[in-house]
Amino acid sequence: MGEGGATPAITEQAQSEEFYNRVRASGTGYFEVGSSVVDRRMGLEYYSFMYGDGHLQIDTKNSVSTSAGNLQGTLNGSSVPLNLLEDLKMAYSGETPMVGMKYIHSNDFYGGIGAEVQEFFEVTEIEKIQTTYFASTDPASHVSDPANASAIRGTSPAHLVGMDLSTSFNGTWQTDYRWHKIFYKDIKEHQAFSGDFEVERTLRFHESPTSEVFVAP
Repeated sequence: MGEGGATPAITEQAQSEEFYNRVRASGTGYFEVGSSVVDRRMGLEYYSFMYGDGHLQIDTKNSVSTSAGNLQGTLNGSSVPLNLLEDLKMAYSGETPMVGMKYIHSNDFYGGIGAEVQEFFEVTEIEKIQTTYFASTDPASHVSDPANASAIRGTSPAHLVGMDLSTSFNGTWQTDYRWHKIFYKDIKEHQAFSGDFEVERTLRFHESPTSEVFVAP
């Protein structure tokens, strides 16, 4: 790859590994909810954590696969192969603020594109629907027929880092985005809200050597 060229999708390992977690909870009291996924074979770093003491309702699904073809998500109305997909629905209220963070990084040192997203919040009330997704591997890594491999790669959004969010809250919410490639690319954005707000956001960092269908919603 020359300077400024697209980063090739990462070749998948022959042996696939998958993780799935589903949690539903509703109640009042102290809680901690967190997850961490670091996999250098996919160039993935992902951390999510929150804690509070109040009334919580949460429904979350988290799936990770080293074989993107085994994990399908929907983007722009089409089914696409992903390496990470998290769906979250949550509501919280309490006198004690709930504190949380989320971080996702496509690590260029391990074959990713260098895009990262950080989210922080401290709220006494919040309703939140959020989808987080990540794709970095080539789902046709072990497909021998060129025509089939081309068709499969045509559906792949790799490389992709994204979050879709709809939320209303009372408190502080902050996000920082960055896409950095040494010597020729550095994109940054910062958003912070403190008070009583409603926010909708679609964020996608995307780079694909085969298709640009998923650059914008």
